[in-house]
Amino acid sequence: MIEVLEPGISTTVQDLGRFGHYHIGMPPSGAMDLFSHKVANYLVGNDENEATLEITYQGPDLKFEVDTVIGIAGADMDATINDEPIDNWESHQISAGDVLSFNFSTEGARSYLAVAGGIDVPLMMESRSTYTLIGIGGHEGRSLEGGDTLPIANVGNDSVSDKRRVSEEHRPVYSDMDPIRVVMGLCDYRLTDESKAEFLETEWTVTPEADRVGYRVEGIDLDFIEREQPFGAGTDPSNVVDLGYPVGSIQVPEQPIVLMRDAVTGGGYATIGTVISPDRNRLAQHRTHQSFSFEAVTIDEALAARRDHTERLDAIQSTLIK
Repeated sequence: MIEVLEPGISTTVQDLGRFGHYHIGMPPSGAMDLFSHKVANYLVGNDENEATLEITYQGPDLKFEVDTVIGIAGADMDATINDEPIDNWESHQISAGDVLSFNFSTEGARSYLAVAGGIDVPLMMESRSTYTLIGIGGHEGRSLEGGDTLPIANVGNDSVSDKRRVSEEHRPVYSDMDPIRVVMGLCDYRLTDESKAEFLETEWTVTPEADRVGYRVEGIDLDFIEREQPFGAGTDPSNVVDLGYPVGSIQVPEQPIVLMRDAVTGGGYATIGTVISPDRNRLAQHRTHQSFSFEAVTIDEALAARRDHTERLDAIQSTLIK
């Protein structure tokens, strides 16, 4: 078991997500930064879908009741074991009675803690991910609180007895300002040509309204083509007849909102682009007040980026430094 001494700002149990239920309005949930979640699991010899702890901005204090192995990937939160500093992107041996502590993130927004065997909370709709909006999955459907206890699966798993570390070349840098790539659509036809160009030229800033549901960003006001709204659409120029929202789609009720892992699955706002899957991991590590731009890519370019991303994960998994 793991005892939660202090919970941090927002610490939840997440895996790769729950799928096959989008048509009934159930989003996938799951880790916001799937790259870091998977790598944390690789570090301890887990399958990539084992449940980890997603830690946001400030981490918890956790007391371990058993000997085990942990791996930390993602934002650096100055983790310590019994007040001794440890490094991210590495595995670490834990002894019964040890206390693992995290501080505030210095770069990036989310860190992922994997434990050998995985966090063993009950499955809900084939997933252990927490969906806090309706209170299902994870640990009682909510963020962790002081006094909670979390079971570990396969206690005594010794599949990783040697230290593992991700090489520097494969570690992301969260201070980079590379654009976030998007495939334009489904409803970018609603914008004027000038606004479509300005959307891609503007430097957008992450607002404090940025969480697992969506990242609201601020920059410029976008202009819509004037029209008589069709039956079934609202009266606002940004309204369309209800449609499904892809994960990562960008809706524009006023300022753009990038819909993330816990977002509603459909509605009546125009979605003018969709962030490609590798860059949703990067966006999830953007902090409040951090600025970035969007870059349009084709479907073929998006698929190529996904292949590159998969190859990078394969390389990490096969070349973990021991």
